[in-house]
Amino acid sequence: MMTTVTRLHADHQLDQLAAQFEYWRQHRSHPRERIPKALWDQAVTLTETLAPSRVATHLRLGRVDLKKQIALRHGDPAQATAVPVGFVEVPPALSSPDDVSGFEVELQRRDGARLRIHAPATATLPLGAIVHSFLEAR
Repeated sequence: MMTTVTRLHADHQLDQLAAQFEYWRQHRSHPRERIPKALWDQAVTLTETLAPSRVATHLRLGRVDLKKQIALRHGDPAQATAVPVGFVEVPPALSSPDDVSGFEVELQRRDGARLRIHAPATATLPLGAIVHSFLEAR
């Protein structure tokens, strides 16, 4: 029962905050004006009870922007400045079928995602870029 009350209260707060955002949007001095810190703080606080995607959608915010604000508040500046990395192309390595030596790299992120790479010893892979892309992706 406590969760329902908390969630209902959060839903009510979300509606009130949406009205504050709408008021700010209608009365800002120019279209590119930054969202005030007080509004960001309230939005981030609501993500402790409600899903960040729901908060972002209801407040008409970018999901990535809200996630950056959440990361800043939780003291993770790397996440706040991380740029989403797209597909990383790995060129095929030339190796003979007799080549059985090689290496294996296995990584696991905090969210449980895993990456395992098997490659021959002669492979010239951009491991730095691959590892960086995997670890920074969310």
